[in-house]
Amino acid sequence: METKHFTSRAADRRPGALNRRQVLGGLAGLGAVAAAAGHVRTAEAAAVRTRARVVIVGAGAAGIAAANRLVRLLDGASITIIDARREHWYQPGFTLVATGVWPQHKLVDDNARYIPAGVNWVRSMVAEYDPDANRVVTADGQVIDYDYLVIAPGLSLDYDRIEGMSTDLIGQHGIASVYASPQATSLSWQVFREFAERGGTGVFTRPPGAIKCAGAPVKVALLNEHRLRQRGGRDRARLHYTIPATGMFSQPDIDRFLKAEFPRRGIEIEQHHRLLRIDPPRREATFATPEGERTIAYDVIHVVPTMSAPASLVASPLPWQEGEHAVGHWLEVDMYTLQHRRYPNIFGAGDINGVPMGKTAASVKAQVPVATANLAAMIADREMTMAYDGYTSCPLITEVGRAILVEFDYEGKMVPSFPFIDPYTEHWVPWVMKDRFLQAAYNAMLRGRV
Repeated sequence: METKHFTSRAADRRPGALNRRQVLGGLAGLGAVAAAAGHVRTAEAAAVRTRARVVIVGAGAAGIAAANRLVRLLDGASITIIDARREHWYQPGFTLVATGVWPQHKLVDDNARYIPAGVNWVRSMVAEYDPDANRVVTADGQVIDYDYLVIAPGLSLDYDRIEGMSTDLIGQHGIASVYASPQATSLSWQVFREFAERGGTGVFTRPPGAIKCAGAPVKVALLNEHRLRQRGGRDRARLHYTIPATGMFSQPDIDRFLKAEFPRRGIEIEQHHRLLRIDPPRREATFATPEGERTIAYDVIHVVPTMSAPASLVASPLPWQEGEHAVGHWLEVDMYTLQHRRYPNIFGAGDINGVPMGKTAASVKAQVPVATANLAAMIADREMTMAYDGYTSCPLITEVGRAILVEFDYEGKMVPSFPFIDPYTEHWVPWVMKDRFLQAAYNAMLRGRV
């Protein structure tokens, strides 16, 4: 792959640079940024008349978006969505709350506002999958039969695999984590804000394996470094960024950029470091390294747990049985059609999918149209023509007010949605998109309109 060079922070201030008013007007005209509208290869088919029973597991971004699309794709189907969650969390905003940009209330909505009329909502969780009998069993004992199943339950945050760690500790003993909940993001900001004022040693972790929003640990480290500079305390802080191997980002150009940017900003990259345990009262973190265990004393630590499929899916025959995706027990789907490879009446969408790229909301926007259209085509006994190309996106925030809009596919090739935004330039435009426009696009995606 050709090596790309990132431009300096001053590049967008040159003569002829993008005009802020023109760009904002352009973004608004594009429907509040449908940047991740879905890199797919054909359009949705007309509604299919059917009496099929379709069950959707999960009322997160992927499950609700799938329900809204299927209501329009299927005429006469019985559609059921299963999830006990009543709150809907806007997870792409977690890092903004945890770094003091947004208030917590912007993250929380109500699932009832987005689940379409006519869809049966079972307010429980799936406890057992029985794909050979075409049924699921809920935690409260309901047996629900289906003809077709969409699996979109999200993933499990495995904090308990870190000895000494509990989500109850977030906000105490210098412990932060942006993944656990909206409340945890606010508690994390309290920890980070104190660190920015006092300085000390900051440790920012990244676990092995596939994780939700792989750019979030990077953004948290960079934004904390920026907050330290804003408050004049950068010279009082030492920052470590720990990674389990040698890579920092899956897209090669961005990986090279970060490996240069972190040292430039005085953030020490600790390769081959996997967090084993923490001692909260002593504020110590112990890592596995090739040379043995290493303990680092910290003033603040950002804990990112390993992630895997929910326990009910792990116990089923549905995950990958071998290969890289078997490690997290991810759903065994074809990487293009998103159809299960052994149970053809099952499709996957979102974080649960065992595919090479994409546990992000942008990936959901690209995957859901593929999974639902292919399901409808199967019901109609037509060829499945939709294909997911691995599209994923990350507005990689480098400091408050600046970001890089990173969009790429299975090949690691940059696939920018907006020709006027250079994917190799730190700029204010991707920041404004993240801060002001993407939540509107996300809500449109929930309603199946993006």
